[in-house]
Amino acid sequence: MKSAFGARRETTPQIREIDRRGFFRKLDAMLATYAAAMEPPADQMPGRRTIMERHAAYPGFRAFVAGRRRDVAGFAYGFHGEPGQWWHDVVHAALAEVGGPEHAGAWMSDTFEVAELHVHPDSQGQGLGRGLITTLCADRPERTVVLSTLDAETPARNLYRSLGLTDLLTAFRFPGGGPLYAVMGARLPLSSRRS
Repeated sequence: MKSAFGARRETTPQIREIDRRGFFRKLDAMLATYAAAMEPPADQMPGRRTIMERHAAYPGFRAFVAGRRRDVAGFAYGFHGEPGQWWHDVVHAALAEVGGPEHAGAWMSDTFEVAELHVHPDSQGQGLGRGLITTLCADRPERTVVLSTLDAETPARNLYRSLGLTDLLTAFRFPGGGPLYAVMGARLPLSSRRS
């Protein structure tokens, strides 16, 4: 797009929903965005692909990408959480341990689980993360939304707080090791306030 002065003006990448078939077509580009944003060890990427492929078969799966043509500046997806899903079961057990079965059930019995939300470093700071998560969670039938994020003061965590998500677990380490995470949750619909 050209401005009145003739210089090319960048536009914010559009957010669009993709179905399961589109998700598999975009999987390589999404994994490249994931790798740029998270900088995981290269040997973890095949496992990440397998996990993402499995997630696409979960009930209530919904996915969005932000980008232009083949590029993926950002993406987000989630699904209805239920017993038998690894992340759901691990988080449910941890919540039950800290707050009892009723506490765990209140958060996990009817929840939309945001599995992945990543924005390429070159596109961060443009509101894509906010646009992706609010679009992803809009009009969901579930009572709650839950997700995990690094247990640090990051822009992502501040974004989630601004949308009404609160810490359910902190300093939490998933089985198998890795960094400490915070599990966050909110009642749906998400808050529309900005901070």
